[in-house]
Amino acid sequence: MALKIRLARGGAKKRPFYRVVVADTRAPRDGRFIEKIGTFNPLLAKDDAARVVLDVERAKHWVGVGALPTDRVARFLSDAGVLTRAARSNPEKAKPKAKAQERLEAARMAAEEAAAAAKAAAEAPAEAAPAEEAPAEEAQA
Repeated sequence: MALKIRLARGGAKKRPFYRVVVADTRAPRDGRFIEKIGTFNPLLAKDDAARVVLDVERAKHWVGVGALPTDRVARFLSDAGVLTRAARSNPEKAKPKAKAQERLEAARMAAEEAAAAAKAAAEAPAEAAPAEEAPAEEAQA
């Protein structure tokens, strides 16, 4: 029998409260479980001691027997010192998606074209300036 240490949701609508339970993987999320080893109340402040309450000895027992914690419960267990959780990093998550990358590329190309046009405009009047001054002097005379 494959065991999981997971959260079983309780509480009212928009007011979640979770039990940390050991259950068979085939059992429903809020259904039958083997043992309740703690609670999690996400509505409390992160520094509140009652936010996560775990029976550390029972958690160590179930991990020793082979129960696998879910990601969230593994985070709780690593904070309690029951197990060590490998740091996870997904550098791809921070990258913009395809459409955003296309927009960024288009904006970059437009900026390059504007810079090139400004540079060309800055160089062109310098060359054309003497030619424009001559007719202006003739008009004054």
